[in-house]
Amino acid sequence: MPVPRRIGRIPAVVAVAAAMLMPATSGRATGIPPPGQIVTSPNVAHVAGVPPPAGLRETTNTDMAFQGDYAYVGNYGGFSIYDIHDPGRARIVSSVICPGGQMDVSVYGDLLFAAVDFPRRNDACGSAPQRASAKESWEGIRIFDISDKKSPKYIKAVRTDCGAHTLTLVPGKSRGSVYLYVSSYGPSASFPGCRPPHDKISIVKVPLDDPVDAAVIATPVLFPGGGNETQPGLLLPTSGCHDITVFPERDIAAGACMGDGLLMDISDRENPVVTARVTDPNFAFWHSATFDDAGTKVVFVDELGGGGAATCTEAIGPKRGADAYYDIVDGRLVFRSYFKISRYQAATENCVAHNGSLIPVEGRDIMVQAWYQGGVSVVDFTDSARPREIGFFERGPEPDGRPGGIWSAYYYNGYIYGSDFHRGLDVIEIDDPRTDPARRVRLDRLNAQTQASYRRVHDH
Repeated sequence: MPVPRRIGRIPAVVAVAAAMLMPATSGRATGIPPPGQIVTSPNVAHVAGVPPPAGLRETTNTDMAFQGDYAYVGNYGGFSIYDIHDPGRARIVSSVICPGGQMDVSVYGDLLFAAVDFPRRNDACGSAPQRASAKESWEGIRIFDISDKKSPKYIKAVRTDCGAHTLTLVPGKSRGSVYLYVSSYGPSASFPGCRPPHDKISIVKVPLDDPVDAAVIATPVLFPGGGNETQPGLLLPTSGCHDITVFPERDIAAGACMGDGLLMDISDRENPVVTARVTDPNFAFWHSATFDDAGTKVVFVDELGGGGAATCTEAIGPKRGADAYYDIVDGRLVFRSYFKISRYQAATENCVAHNGSLIPVEGRDIMVQAWYQGGVSVVDFTDSARPREIGFFERGPEPDGRPGGIWSAYYYNGYIYGSDFHRGLDVIEIDDPRTDPARRVRLDRLNAQTQASYRRVHDH
């Protein structure tokens, strides 16, 4: 979701956007499954569902990361570690109660990094929420030692301007450190730690041999002349980025920056340089990005309605709240097409394009993606001008009409994992000749916003 429910920062933007869009109704309401019922395409099966632990059942699950036989699931109230050695019997190993939405997570070695975008009185896990206008409020990055999966330890906090809505892990050129590209937004003259203009990101350097020395080492400005601020229909004007995806071995990154899509050169990890920029009149909020394996295409995602609105309806149409496919041609981003799921959702179901990752099939471009209450979609975009869905998983509406659905859907070592708002971790399998070759690709780690080519995976 783009707009954090900060205390004292941009109140009710998502609620207003949702209210404006909710009246749209589906032309195929009779085809909507009963509340909570699972439906799939014939080539997709639901393997398992693991509820969240007791301490995190009242807060929303968010993004995921994977390493070895473990899945790490963020939550507005903290995070959980799941043992997925046997995916059909996935189980919770431990959970950490440490509120501070969104708590998006990335992992590297024995370290877990979590993004905090809700101001707190201080950086302690037990600290209370506090208005962003209070000078001493804290928000930023939390670092945990996860060497003991049963008992993670909180070891370091780093304050960043405007907090950390999302973070992207970027391995250094040497093995001694990693970087975190921190995306945040929503400045105000009344916020001491988040004043306009905020056309930048924060870069945190983490020495791996001494992570307690992690610190902000740069705040590069990506929009020196200002971003897209006046386009009709924007959820919010550009004031920073929502998310960044990097392809370190190719020294490139794609930024989804509210009203703008960016291509960047990250050969100097501490000084990313914008090389191309695009806008789209059909995009309300540039939310996230995914490269193809060759680094010649980018899939950008529009989170119309901020994740709280029913945008998968006939009235909204196929070009809004959708994916946009761009080819990289001579360093430019060239638009090719849109994709949106064709299964209309109920007017009570928040549904829009959200987080996904590639399914590693060499020679083809196939992506799995979450759509909140629209479920999970598998799309072949080998021809970027003609993307097509080849599989899906979804549930009927939440029984009580509340927001819900799949926040992120990622492919990892033979299975698709989905982090459901309320239901915990879903394990899904696709059995299809077009995706079966991916079963031969084994990853040691997956942070979806830190891409690596399939060839590098095979050579690792």
